[in-house]
Amino acid sequence: MGRVERSIEIRAPPERVWEMLAIDRFEEWQVGMLYNECFVHGMEFISEVRTPEDKYSVGASAQPKKVGERTLFKVTESLKNEKITYLVEERGTNSTLTSILEPIDEGTKLTYAVSYEMPWGIFGKFLAKLFLKRMGEGQVKKSLEKLKSILEK
Repeated sequence: MGRVERSIEIRAPPERVWEMLAIDRFEEWQVGMLYNECFVHGMEFISEVRTPEDKYSVGASAQPKKVGERTLFKVTESLKNEKITYLVEERGTNSTLTSILEPIDEGTKLTYAVSYEMPWGIFGKFLAKLFLKRMGEGQVKKSLEKLKSILEK
């Protein structure tokens, strides 16, 4: 299993950072191949969402509005303003996106981790080491910088 993890300090309280971690807000700050495909047409919740808080509840799930897209995002862990984890199922691969928020004097320290499992056995592991880790590190860094920029305006 591959893993990319990065932290960033954002001059905004955890509550404001938390708001941006809902599935339907990803399109505003996520950068990368997976996310571009998913968010071009927006996301729609396929679980029942009656209140804004329901978007962060364990079991909340969404998928791209794009017809034929087979990606599913599902909340598997949620501690309000502290931690949220999504399981992402796409084309035979699973990954998890975990965000941990820590209050600091100047705002929030956000640690964002992406763990992924590649199909194709040993060949998939080779591809992950050769390309995906480096590419993923760049995408996570750009995503966090974009999020920081949005929240510090």
